[in-house]
Amino acid sequence: MATDKFVARHIGPRDHEIDEMLKTIGAESMDVLIDQTIPSNIRLKKDLRLAKGLTERQYFRKILDIASKNKVYNTYIGMGYYDTITPAVIHRNVLENPVWYTSYTPYQAEISQGRLEALLNFQTVVIDLTGMEIANASLLDEATAAAEAMIMMFNSRSRAMAKAGANILFVDEKVWPQTRAVLETRAMPLGIELQFGNWNHYTPTDQHFGVIVQYPNSDGNIEDYKTLVEKAHLNECKIAVGADLLSLALLSPPGEWGADIVFGSSQRFGVPMGYGGPHAAFFAARESAKRHLPGRIIGITKDKNGNRALRMALQTREQHIKRERATSNICTAQALLATMASFYAVYHGAEGIKRIAAEIHSIASLLTQEIEKLGYQQLNENYFDTIRFAMAPHASVDLIEKYSLELKMNFRYFDNGDVGISIDETTNLEDINWILEVFARAACNEEPEIKDIPDICTIDGAYLRSSEYMQQEIFKRYRSETEMVRYIKKLERKDISLTHSMISLGSCTMKLNAATEMLPLSWIEFGGIHPFVPVDQAAGYHLLFAELKRDLAEITGFADISLQPNSGAAGEYAGLMVIRAYHQSIGEQQRNVVIIPSSAHGTNPASAVMAGMQVVVVKCDERGNIDVKDLKEKAEKHKETLACLMITYPSTHGVFEASVVEICEIIHTNGGQVYMDGANMNAQVGLTNPGLIGADVCHLNLHKTFAIPHGGGGPGVGPIGVAKHLVDFLPTHPVVQTGRKGISAVAAAPWGSASVMPITYGYIKMLGSDGLTKSTEVAILNANYLAHHLKEGYGILYTGEKGRVAHELILECRHLKASAGISELDIAKRLMDYGFHAPTLSFPVHGTLMIEPTESESLQELDRFIEALKEIYKEIKEIESGDVDREDNVLKNAPHPDYSVVSDTWSHSYGREKAAFPLEWVRDNKFWLSVARVDDAFGDRNLICACGTPEEYELLNK
Repeated sequence: MATDKFVARHIGPRDHEIDEMLKTIGAESMDVLIDQTIPSNIRLKKDLRLAKGLTERQYFRKILDIASKNKVYNTYIGMGYYDTITPAVIHRNVLENPVWYTSYTPYQAEISQGRLEALLNFQTVVIDLTGMEIANASLLDEATAAAEAMIMMFNSRSRAMAKAGANILFVDEKVWPQTRAVLETRAMPLGIELQFGNWNHYTPTDQHFGVIVQYPNSDGNIEDYKTLVEKAHLNECKIAVGADLLSLALLSPPGEWGADIVFGSSQRFGVPMGYGGPHAAFFAARESAKRHLPGRIIGITKDKNGNRALRMALQTREQHIKRERATSNICTAQALLATMASFYAVYHGAEGIKRIAAEIHSIASLLTQEIEKLGYQQLNENYFDTIRFAMAPHASVDLIEKYSLELKMNFRYFDNGDVGISIDETTNLEDINWILEVFARAACNEEPEIKDIPDICTIDGAYLRSSEYMQQEIFKRYRSETEMVRYIKKLERKDISLTHSMISLGSCTMKLNAATEMLPLSWIEFGGIHPFVPVDQAAGYHLLFAELKRDLAEITGFADISLQPNSGAAGEYAGLMVIRAYHQSIGEQQRNVVIIPSSAHGTNPASAVMAGMQVVVVKCDERGNIDVKDLKEKAEKHKETLACLMITYPSTHGVFEASVVEICEIIHTNGGQVYMDGANMNAQVGLTNPGLIGADVCHLNLHKTFAIPHGGGGPGVGPIGVAKHLVDFLPTHPVVQTGRKGISAVAAAPWGSASVMPITYGYIKMLGSDGLTKSTEVAILNANYLAHHLKEGYGILYTGEKGRVAHELILECRHLKASAGISELDIAKRLMDYGFHAPTLSFPVHGTLMIEPTESESLQELDRFIEALKEIYKEIKEIESGDVDREDNVLKNAPHPDYSVVSDTWSHSYGREKAAFPLEWVRDNKFWLSVARVDDAFGDRNLICACGTPEEYELLNK
């Protein structure tokens, strides 16, 4: 294998090691292994029709050429997206740092204290700026956050309102158009009626449960919603406010005038526009709503020794636990982007955030004064950053657009002929004079020359903020770059990521995120583009989209792809809505039953309910496969109302079910569609595909199979592929034409999280057809290699008909509870002492560990992991034999933090060396934990989700 080929760098085991591994597991060749693993009737007969893999140098030239086709103009369109300055210290040390972008969702709190602190800082900023009492650690984007607010208000109606059938949400007509579109998508299947209108004319009835307004509104005007809040609350209606987070440094926060929920985007806190994403939405509410809040909440608690620790609270894996009773299908957030926004706030502090906001408003006020002198009328009475002008005599929108494009600027053009300008952090004196030149030339007036920017505030005093915010010590310390980079590194050292060791999470596919794939994310040609610019300014993006969609269609066997869904859960939802729209188009509106295996991801039933469907669960047999007899009976029973089957393939149990084609045929025979969850696509690429198997829709987790990094819990991207008869129903967008006539938008931006698409594009282009196929083969080999070594002692719960697992395996741990009192949780915590992140815990089967090694892990790393688990098994046998105390042992007390090991006091019956260095090679790369086992129950009983509060001080001194 030529070492300049990317595949040689992406795949962990060397070719000669692959041969040895095959011998070890008893397979004569890779072909034999794959034949033993994947049913022959679903194997591809031909290689993927993709180009050969590029070297990294060849790809770099290609992506440079694509980037050069994008035009980066100064853009003043606004509408929820604004240019911003990412401090270089954050750009280099967070966005470009694999410790931050390759870490996993902090389900294992003890090895996630760094990113948990960054996310807690994010929550604190949101709580302070919005004036609310509780916030989560981010959602997908502003529009979907609005939808979550709608659903939360609907689900939390009083009993009397629910009994009366209250189902109307009033939405002010001045919300962002993309927010309106996503609300329409999400409301319809839940039976929620949307009423759009002017908030001043809103009259609540007993059928209204909530209100959503924008602050400032989509025109840029600041409205006084106090009377609206009073009116709504008198009728038991809740108020949700879509707010500009930066504006709240100057404006009275919604929490102070009675809002129940505040949501929006943190994009302008140092996160590039990226042609629409990814960006971290924020979501804040009253304390009383804490158990209804969607997404993840970071809370402060203690570890077992009483020291401060952080963890995910309350909603951790809520959709997996509650399934069809979940209040949301949210599975990923935007952790990496929320982390960047939090560091931006830490770096600037309250005074810096206020200064930025004040300068933006001063420029908007200055432009208002000067442009009005040219004969235009500014229509916003009170504004923060956005000014809207009616035309001056002799001027026209066409002329303004012509002259602005000549100077490489974009404005917002309203349907009635008005022009909008939204100022951002990057706008400077030169920009001001260019803007004035355009308006002067269009009105045939002499261009004024501005030589300085005075401090101006034209906002009515009634709207100005008087309360303080961000007064915690964390927002006062780090002003110099030296101190900031040290703080970032301090948090970084508390986290395990792929830079430390393999992360063997089953069904989460923590593979290599190659540096060459990641580099273009830092380029302004991808980051500096607003999602609503004229399409010709994003020609490079659209070339990349077209090629990526063709490649993904070839890989999946589908007719077309939508790139809009911006998470796996959003892809699930979009796929179900496409199926729903198809049934309605052929007069089958009654089809609303979704059959879901009992082993399915929890997001499956949660997404089905969000799509207005009824869940019917089908049993699995003793081998972990779908019970075909039970499936057939239920499909036939519901044949008049069957909408679809949701299936994961290979199964969530890590097995290629031989009956999958028959299963799909049963569903089709009974009038349903087949939706495939793409979580395990990593085991299909190049060997089989959803189209061949018989699926009609499949979502793809680009952050799993296609190398987009997890970033501590997002960005996730979830495009959907569809068969030919479903193409016309793919998502549309209200602002930018996507070439569709299908369902309404499922995300705020037309192409979802566009700026991370180059990662997947590069992954496919550099691996090529052969490399993609080999990646799948080695993923299957690595899993079977682990299974071979671990089956003795632990046991492998499920295998296929020929004794093979797919790309992941379920490690049996339940018998150890009975024999030694050791749970799967104890094993997971003990692995931290060896420097490993735990596998997936108690999913899909309680009491087990699900392991996925991925193709990127070397034989040496696999062997280290095996040795660690075998050594842990020995430690368990010592407990079984009575040689070690059943309570005071290395597993029950794991993990062992640094402060415990170096303490002058050591009361355990085993030595410090056994605790900290159980194997000699642990010394070479020891990961020192900063906390002991975290007390989850204490944190839930005492929910504190902001730092530096009196409540935190009181909590930690109990």
